[in-house]
Amino acid sequence: MSILSVNAGSSSLKFALYPIQGQAIGEAEVTGNIEGLEPSGEPCISFAAKGQAKTVTEVAVLPDQDVFDAALSALDMLLMSHFSHMQVQAVAHRVVHGGQFFKASVCVTPEVLAQLATLNALAPLHQPHNLAGVRAFAASFPDVPQVACFDTAFHRTLSPLETTFAIDRQLTAQGVRRYGFHGLSYQYVSQVLQAVSPRSSGRTLMAHLGNGASLCATRAHESCATTMGFSALDGLMMGTRSGALDPGVLLYLMEQGWTHDAIQKLLYKQSGLLGVSGESADMRTLRASCSETAKFATDLFAHRVVREAGALTACLGGLDVLAFTGGIGEHDAVLRQNVAQALAYLGVSVDAAANQAAKGDAVCAIHTAGSAVEVWVVPTDEGRVAAQDALALL
Repeated sequence: MSILSVNAGSSSLKFALYPIQGQAIGEAEVTGNIEGLEPSGEPCISFAAKGQAKTVTEVAVLPDQDVFDAALSALDMLLMSHFSHMQVQAVAHRVVHGGQFFKASVCVTPEVLAQLATLNALAPLHQPHNLAGVRAFAASFPDVPQVACFDTAFHRTLSPLETTFAIDRQLTAQGVRRYGFHGLSYQYVSQVLQAVSPRSSGRTLMAHLGNGASLCATRAHESCATTMGFSALDGLMMGTRSGALDPGVLLYLMEQGWTHDAIQKLLYKQSGLLGVSGESADMRTLRASCSETAKFATDLFAHRVVREAGALTACLGGLDVLAFTGGIGEHDAVLRQNVAQALAYLGVSVDAAANQAAKGDAVCAIHTAGSAVEVWVVPTDEGRVAAQDALALL
């Protein structure tokens, strides 16, 4: 028996099949991705069973058939033909925003979906596609429970001092507040740190650095400060998102005639590494570039991490453990080295050889023997956390 964990986006869907081992979830038996799910797209499924090479299969789309429906039918056939011994007991969905409604994962009902749909405007790049995935899977797997697992739930322990904006209190009462995101990733990394580092129960800073990026400070493995806020736009510079921005910039753009849609596109899709470099949102591409704008973009990304790390460390009153995760955090040794050097005043010291050897394929300690702060690289597994939550609800 197994839990199918999925993360639905606008044009792709990541999935993983996790075996149920008593009351626990084992390592994924198969991981995969379905791409080409945009309207009129040409979907294909790529997957790899544990310890095996990746397989890529095209999805046949019948005339007048919805692309997403065709892809889910193909996924169902894949699971039946290759993994029929791992009968799916539930589908666990990553849902970015739970708002003030949900502080923990929940079995999906029509009423739950309706509440979650009211949050679409708070995460327009993610929430509508997450919910479309829930609806599609519910139709394709009607006898299997669908479970929504929220990126905001890990931050339910934030105090009002962290969640409250200095605005009219009536707006605060309406839910205009800071929520925090990347919670499934932080929950997983926190669980790993509990197992490998007794000091992580103290003052810990986790850095989820990827196309989306944020920091989270924890005490006793509970979130007490984070960089993302009301939406997934706030905080760090990201792949195509701006991060923290003076609200006066938005007022200025509106005075210049910019529309809501144009501003939304700028902030979500034309900023960050892409906007600053003018080249790419991919850190690997920018590292390989010889242009000054590419180097400046990568330097600015690191500077923003250091700047926000200082703020969150101040909230913690010091630092015991620093952990890197996410696509950039797990794989970019240069970024980790630069951040560590800038945080040397806190007692952070990274072993150069260990840092270079950390490739994101295993949990690695990269601090020197004399470092006052432990530094870890922890490959994240949001799907496994979602599967754990789904199992607990069965």
